[in-house]
Order: sequence, then structure tokens, then C-alpha cells
Amino acid sequence: MHDVLPDEAGRWQAFERIVRELMPVYGYREIRTPTVEPTDLFCRSIGEVTDIVEKEMYTFEDRNGDRLTLRPEGTASCVRAGIEHGILHNQVQRLWYMGAMFRHERPQKGRYRQFHQFGVESFGIGTPDIDAELIIMTARLWRRLGLDGVRLELNTLGSNAARAAYRDVLVEYLNAHRDLLDEDSLRRLDTNPLRILDSKNPAMQSLIAAAPALTDCLDAESADDFANLKAYLDDAGIVYSINPRLVRGLDYYCKTVFEWVTDRLGAQGTVCAGGRYDGLVEQLGGRATPAAGFALGIERLLALCENDAAEAGQACPDIYLLLGETGSRPGLKLAERLRDDFPGMNILSNCGGGSFKSQLKKADKSGARLALILGEQELAADTVAIKYLREDREQHGIARRELNDFLSHYFQIR
Repeated sequence: MHDVLPDEAGRWQAFERIVRELMPVYGYREIRTPTVEPTDLFCRSIGEVTDIVEKEMYTFEDRNGDRLTLRPEGTASCVRAGIEHGILHNQVQRLWYMGAMFRHERPQKGRYRQFHQFGVESFGIGTPDIDAELIIMTARLWRRLGLDGVRLELNTLGSNAARAAYRDVLVEYLNAHRDLLDEDSLRRLDTNPLRILDSKNPAMQSLIAAAPALTDCLDAESADDFANLKAYLDDAGIVYSINPRLVRGLDYYCKTVFEWVTDRLGAQGTVCAGGRYDGLVEQLGGRATPAAGFALGIERLLALCENDAAEAGQACPDIYLLLGETGSRPGLKLAERLRDDFPGMNILSNCGGGSFKSQLKKADKSGARLALILGEQELAADTVAIKYLREDREQHGIARRELNDFLSHYFQIR
């Protein structure tokens, strides 16, 4: 678990600002859920036989003896809230969230035990056009961020009936090669054999590559939905590749699954992932509701972003106010008046004293465009000295009553 220091926080703010601007464009509204949920929620949604539940969740008993878990992902909490507050049945909901998640994983580049996700969930739409819109939305987000070097992988898991038929075929194949399965795969063979396809064990990759393909067991509806999804993406100019081994790490997915991946983060290649999970609402106690969504890891994404996009979030002041020995009180008063008169303008007032030379060094380091100087001479004459920090122009003074007009003209504020 790591800190986000002030020099890095601007990158986060830039990303968060882009997200908050983009979501209403597609009709999505924010939902905020608790960081702690009953453990059973994740066992029922993610699946008992998954790495997350078996190995990675932070679970504890509270003072009442209830088992609670720090949320390892956001979809289950989103569904739980929707059922609890009655906003899902016979309704269309487009929701998004952003916040901290927790998994006890081995820390490495782009992966931490406390990490942050941005997620999007849609409920009540069972057609592949919403699947396509989710993917198209992520492509627009990459453009807003100036992000290159990510590629889209796509697959379909079919309906529950298709998956059940495929499960039998896959188990028969894997049983014929039991001697090549590792310990985890042997344990999952009877409980969740599809998860074996997601194994990262290098020794098993040739066995997995030769396994029967789920697409051979697809029902007609799932095949049609997948064909329509690809047609939507083709129309939108979205480039993708089909990955028949893409099954996702959570049990609740069906039909469409997708991942945006990169080669620039080592083993942690997945930047954004999602798909359809039509059975999850009913599985958690609600009425049958079609649903689809995605989530992305903010740490991984920011590690890929270009420096210019990151620097866009740095909050440099517009004005740095230098104050003489007796100028602190009138200086703070002036700074507050300017903040009232110019909302959105960043004004940094020097606090803690110091010589004008030291204050000027701080002003220059702050990145401000202008320094306003309120020394003894300026106080006596009711003026303010203007020093240009980013331009080769002479310092000059103006009457304090003319300051607003000067700033409006300089910063082109109307």
C-alpha cells in the first residue's frame, strides 16, 4: 500500500477530471459504496474457487463476530446497492464509481495491495449495443488521455447453457491430461474448470492452447450477439483481436468479455477489463437483470500516460503574493478579495515571513506567472508592484484600485 505524494497527485486529479467530464456525455451517474462489505457478498459473486476469494481478500471479524471484507472489486458492491435500494428491476441504470480496492497480491509495477479502480456498470439492457458502447467509451477515454500502446482483446463465453456444455467437453479433455495439470488446476477441475484456461503457469500454456474452444459450443443467440458486437465495433473503427482463451478472473461473466492490454507494464498487461454478467443480480438476490460493465486500474493507467497529460493536472498558482514585514495582514486580506473577485484563479500568499529574495525564489519555484509585491513602500502608497515571472518584462507598480482591471486584461478574463 503506497502514498500518492503531492507531485503525483496532479496526475490523479487530471484523470479524475477527465472521467467526471466524460461520464455524463454517455448518460452515466456516480454511485459511492462502502469500502467494507459482508464477506459473503464477494464469495457469492466472485466465486469461492477464485484466487481473489481463496488467497487475496482482506477479511476479518468485527466486534459482533460478523465477517467483513475490504472490497476487492466494485461490481458486487454496485449490484448489492442496486438491489437493496430498488433501483434495478425493470429499470435502465447507467452507473460509475471510483475508489480504493484491496487485494493481498505480490506488489509489483502497477499492482499494489491497496489499488484504485474506475468502473462503469449498465443494468437493464440485454443487447450487444451496450457492450459495444462500453468498449467505444473506453477508446474515447484513451484518446482523452493521449494514451497509445493498448490493444483490445475480445471473446464470448456464451450463455450459461453453452458454458455448461463446454464445461463437460473441457473436463473430458483436461482429465485426459491430468498428469500435466498443476496443483491449482487439479483443485479447480471439479469446481471451476474454465478458470484453468486463465492459468499463468508457463508449463501449462501448450496444454491450454490445445484445449477445445468455447466458440465450438456456442448457442445461436450468443453467436448472433457476438457477431453483432463485432459489427458495431467495425462500424466505429475499433480494432480488436479475438482471444478464445480470454475467460476473465471472476465467475459472474457470461457472453461478452474483453480486455485492453499492453506490453509496457511487464506481467501486469491488463489495463482495463469487463464484459457481460446477466446472472449476477439474480445470483445476489435480485430479479433477473441483464448487466454489463468494465473496470480499470488507475495506477496501471497512470503509469502508461504521457507526461504532458499528467502535468495537465498540476495546480500551479497564477499569482504569488510577496509580503513585507507589516504586509501580512493586508496581504491576506488582498488575497481573499482577489479570490472572491476572480473565482478559479489560484493565488498563493506567502506565509512564514522571509526576505523578499527568499520569497521570490519560492514564487519562481511555484510556477506562478505573476508575483504581486506588497512591501512597506507599496503599503504607504496604496500600490502593488507587478513582477513578471515567466516573461522578460520590467517590474512596475500600479494603484491598488486598478489591480482588478490589470489582472482581467492580463489573464484575459471577461
